[in-house]
Amino acid sequence: MTEARRLVDKLWSYCNVLRDDGVSTIEYTEQLTYLLFLKMAHERENRPLKPEKIVPAHCSWQRLLDADGDELEDVYRRILQDLARQPGVLGVVFRKAQNRIQDPAKLKRLVVDLIDKENWSASGVDIKGDAYESLLAKGAEDIKSGAGQYFTPRPLIQAMVDCLQPTARDTVIDPAAGTGGFLLVAHDHAAQHAEDLTPDERDHLRDDFAHGVELVDGTARLAAMNLLLHGIGRSVGESLIEVKDALLADPGRRYSVVLSNPPFGRKSSLTMVGADGREAREDREIERQDFVVTTANKQLNFLQHIATIMAMNGRAAVVLPDNVLFEGGAGETIRRKLLRDYDLHTLLRLPTGIFYAQGVKANVLFFDKRPAADHPWTERLWVYDLRTNEHFTLKQNPLRRQHLDDFVDSYRAGHRGERVESERFRSFGYDELVGRDKANLDITWLKDASLDDLDNLPAPEVIAREIVDDLTAALAEFEAVALALENAAGPVDASQ
Repeated sequence: MTEARRLVDKLWSYCNVLRDDGVSTIEYTEQLTYLLFLKMAHERENRPLKPEKIVPAHCSWQRLLDADGDELEDVYRRILQDLARQPGVLGVVFRKAQNRIQDPAKLKRLVVDLIDKENWSASGVDIKGDAYESLLAKGAEDIKSGAGQYFTPRPLIQAMVDCLQPTARDTVIDPAAGTGGFLLVAHDHAAQHAEDLTPDERDHLRDDFAHGVELVDGTARLAAMNLLLHGIGRSVGESLIEVKDALLADPGRRYSVVLSNPPFGRKSSLTMVGADGREAREDREIERQDFVVTTANKQLNFLQHIATIMAMNGRAAVVLPDNVLFEGGAGETIRRKLLRDYDLHTLLRLPTGIFYAQGVKANVLFFDKRPAADHPWTERLWVYDLRTNEHFTLKQNPLRRQHLDDFVDSYRAGHRGERVESERFRSFGYDELVGRDKANLDITWLKDASLDDLDNLPAPEVIAREIVDDLTAALAEFEAVALALENAAGPVDASQ
């Protein structure tokens, strides 16, 4: 058994105990995040070489070790409250933190038996980082918590990073960071030959290579801790994960690589709290001077935002649902601009059954930013169809990295000018693309084999899942049509 596996099994075993008390997997992971941070801060403060003070004395790990019973609950609650008010990394990790473990005896066991007995700072970053990632993956499987929406399949992330190949000289951002998976894999790729890097490059890789923006406090906390456990960033100073709505404004800074899987929800919403304390959500259009269209469609806004934050000659790989490829109005305007002003060179049609969110039919768009020119930058769009006649499920037949080998090989052949068409890989010229109705990029050519070969249909559970996905996706599209018609009709005059 590997050391990382041992740690996961140890921590996971106690999660099962707490679930009987109503503590969800993601809440348990949050509690681990608080306690692991405090324990590692304690270890760093007491190490013989270059000790480092990270938390105030009254918030130390020792305070938890010395307390019992109701006093432990009280001490833990006050530590969480005080650290939540701190700036930088501390504020991100402990923002709005609450104690979800109401039994002091179980909290004491978690502190003393599970966390304190391990030397987390001594564990290699691969060990503790992999252990934490495994816990996040288990949390994503908890469907009721909705945590799966923040977790992109790691084989897909790995393939996207292998295509873009970030180096230690790049700056990488994910404007919808989730738990930080894209940033971790990009960092791992850039650090493959760390022994050949200069001291300045190593510092850049640790402190300024990765940046993330996440709207949800709890998810930003997990992302910040995930980076720290993988040796990215510092426990003091500014956090590499910002907690804010990335779509509200142009941040001003530009990045050479953008990797992202924006939220699948179609609408951008503003949450308002009234005088009675009730929350109300208002669909809103994002209006920015750097956007070519004003729309409430969240994916289209993220696509516009990503186009803005890319550095000149920067490269992007973004997971987006099918509606971005064919939707009219704002969608068509954005697609035409992307084809004209950027080099939209590759599109990967993803199979169904690979995301925790149901009803998702998605694609990966690969495009590069180019300077202003009097000619279109997209000469040819290469489309790889990994959806037709491919059937995956989360448990029985999950997507693995090797399923994407042919795509990555086909993609990277472009760096050598050697891309060739195949059964699943076709190219389409600029004039052909803009000549299609609404510049529709939802392009298919493969025939569904199951329509002809009824004796070799996929397994029943695969068919059932694909039916659910198709119906869910169709309902989402009908809802969008209904909303568009309602908005076009305008408000009803009650006096008539």
